[in-house]
Amino acid sequence: MFVALEPRRLYRQVAEQIRALIEAGELKPGTRLPPERELAERFAVSRPTVREALIVLEVEGHIQIRMGSGVYINQRSQGSGELRQLEDTEGPLEILEARCLIESAIAEEAARRVTPSGLQRIDATLQRMARSLDEPDVALGCDRDFHTAIADMIGNSALKHFTGLIYDSRMSPYFTKLASYFEGPHTWKSALEEHHIIRDALATGDPAAAREAMRSHLTLAQKRFSESFGEEQPKEK
Repeated sequence: MFVALEPRRLYRQVAEQIRALIEAGELKPGTRLPPERELAERFAVSRPTVREALIVLEVEGHIQIRMGSGVYINQRSQGSGELRQLEDTEGPLEILEARCLIESAIAEEAARRVTPSGLQRIDATLQRMARSLDEPDVALGCDRDFHTAIADMIGNSALKHFTGLIYDSRMSPYFTKLASYFEGPHTWKSALEEHHIIRDALATGDPAAAREAMRSHLTLAQKRFSESFGEEQPKEK
């Protein structure tokens, strides 16, 4: 029923195969999909790839993810043509990987050009974020301000614009849906602690430390968004 895939935006291909099976009636409404691990094996892809595919299908209305229970086929598709137009959007984990590569280099260069006013701006942002860990919209804005402030230290308006642009890619319906399962005060607290490590590396003017701190931060962010939905099938007694 499932076919192994060739590398080409794999999570889209996984979503397309499962969607086709749903629309053909081979996956019946109310039934539960195999667990993430099994789907990954059948498609010969990683579990994060499967997770991104499931998020696409949930946004389209084909499935419902129930944390700790499983992934279920909806009684009827609630998808829309508008959402189908988003099919070329990068996946959430693709975005985080790209940010990790790009922003690590930005942090390295920013450490060579750090200024007192730049550090003051970062410190003010971190103070606002510390007061807003239970306010997701505010915390998200502070997170964006932190990352763009680092790019701004370099004095290259194109870099600052690009950093904001790639950050705003996380406002897609797919990233927003994924974040709804894994983001909360505890993850914002972890992000804040990681931000302080980056800030301290910048303050000491250490390019290698700043690069590594940013790389670690965005790698950990990828890991936070790669947690399982907890839908492993119960073992038969």
